Amino acid sequence: MTRSRDFTPLVPGETIGILGGGQLGRMLALAAAPLGLKTHVFCPDPASPAFEVAAARTVAAYDDTAALDAFAAAVDVVTYEFENVPGPTAAHLAERVAVHPGPGALAVAQDRLDEKTFLREAGVPIADFRRIDAEADLAPALADLGGAGVLKTRRMGYDGKGQTMLRSVADAEGAFTRLGGVPAILEAFVPFEREVSVIAARGVDGTLRAYDVAENVHRDHILKTSTVPATLDADTAAEARMLAERIADRLDYVGVIGVEMFVLPEGGETRLLVNEIAPRVHNSGHWTQDACLVSQFEQHMRAVAGWPLGSAERHCDVVMENLIGAEAGRWAEILADPDAALHLYGKAETRPGRKMGHVNRIRPLRA
Repeated sequence: MTRSRDFTPLVPGETIGILGGGQLGRMLALAAAPLGLKTHVFCPDPASPAFEVAAARTVAAYDDTAALDAFAAAVDVVTYEFENVPGPTAAHLAERVAVHPGPGALAVAQDRLDEKTFLREAGVPIADFRRIDAEADLAPALADLGGAGVLKTRRMGYDGKGQTMLRSVADAEGAFTRLGGVPAILEAFVPFEREVSVIAARGVDGTLRAYDVAENVHRDHILKTSTVPATLDADTAAEARMLAERIADRLDYVGVIGVEMFVLPEGGETRLLVNEIAPRVHNSGHWTQDACLVSQFEQHMRAVAGWPLGSAERHCDVVMENLIGAEAGRWAEILADPDAALHLYGKAETRPGRKMGHVNRIRPLRA
């Protein structure tokens, strides 16, 4: 993996390149500006919402080497707002300019089999899993995992896409083909009580910061709300933050990482299993924009610039709600709520299932 210790920190006025022009890129660019840092967004979509708030833009395909070379020459460090940046793109840029987090961390998170293998070798608790390369692998693997599991494509997929729940051998028939017949992974069924996540950051110097645990609720496989603090005892919450920090450290990571976990009741105690990692700022960390002095977006910009990390402490309790599809039309109602902070993404087209914005509803810290 690319080592980060020889990186020269940026100074105000220099430029961070961002691969990807969606809402996360937009919020990264907005967070960079108050720090005196410029952003240059590279994305093939000319309607990317991040373009509206960036100092410069490049509209080109991720495999356009001439455009990538010009981009690398125009920026002082590169980061990304989504984990499906093509591996060759990250590697090509890393030969010309610093890339944070490095291509190695990106590669681990892009392949679910590599991700699970890495987590297991790092001593992180995860659900049991099996590699699935063909239809014939599925039935014996399902039996081996107790007769139920989740079949997922190894690459791509988000918000419930690229996966299917298998509750019996009958469900397994044809499931591999229905997912496109591509390399897959079968994960054991986890009877979790709830889902939580931790946003952590790691600086160039190895400094670690983890935000408080968020408790997440999904609707139609899309994150709907993140509530902080989560309903966890102090020891379990501390363990969740420690696991996120361990993952970032083992990856020699630079930047913000999202770590999603399952909470399982077990014999009167609580157990955590890590579900997946996201090598970027994360939807379940949007609450930090209004409940923390330093948001996940500013923290990421600090980290990739080689600057000192800020505090991850929370100054209020908060519920973040995603505004999906037409829900963003409630903007006037939300603005009338004195405890609500509205964030809209500037997307031109409203579609069902599309994240159009979010709102953070804050309240005083619990005594």
